Order: sequence, then C-alpha cells, then structure tokens
Amino acid sequence: QVQLVESGGGLVQVGGSLRLSCAASGTMNSIDRMGWYRQAPGKQRELVATITTDDSADYFESVKGRFTISRDNAKSTWYLQMNSLKPEDTAIYYCHASVTMYNYRNFNFWGQGTQVTVSS
Repeated sequence: QVQLVESGGGLVQVGGSLRLSCAASGTMNSIDRMGWYRQAPGKQRELVATITTDDSADYFESVKGRFTISRDNAKSTWYLQMNSLKPEDTAIYYCHASVTMYNYRNFNFWGQGTQVTVSS
C-alpha cells in the first residue's frame, strides 16, 4: 500500500507565503513524477506544478514566478513553496505521485488534501 501524507496548509493574508510538504510511504520501485494539484469549490481539479527525478519542473501558468516545487528523493518527500499568494490561490491542495511498482506497472496516488485559504 502506498500512502501520501501532506501538510502545511492554513490561512494566510494576501501576499503571504506557505510551504506544503508531501511524504510518500509504502512499497514501490520508484516515484517517477511528483506534483501538486488544487481544487477550488465548484471547480475542477487543476495541475499546479510537477517535478521529475532530474529536477525538471513544470508549472501552471498562473503560478509561474510565485510557486516553487522541490523534492528530496532520498526521503520520498516533495514540497511546494508558495509566495505572493492571491485570493484565487484558495483551494484544497493535493499532492500527487506517479509511481512505478516492482512489477513495473505505473499508478497514480493522491494525498488527502490540505486547505489553503488566502484572505485580505
């Protein structure tokens, strides 16, 4: 069983910062891609950022220059540093992992979600 546990959400004022973390545990061969998604009330879940094992990162256009994704492969942990937060960043943030199991099958796993609220 693979589990993703995330933390770091909270309430912050406009322009503030938060750092989210996600830790993966369980039996797996490798984590091929790590990422963060978010879902606001009444909206679909959307990709925020992803990172590969070679530190190649991609970002959703609206967060470029403000958010930074990073990882620690040895600890199976990744982070999302969020700066210059805006009210439109308010959402539940979910960490995500694309995992290759020891039978070489690939699966997607999700964290439980953490609430980020940006207010003025």
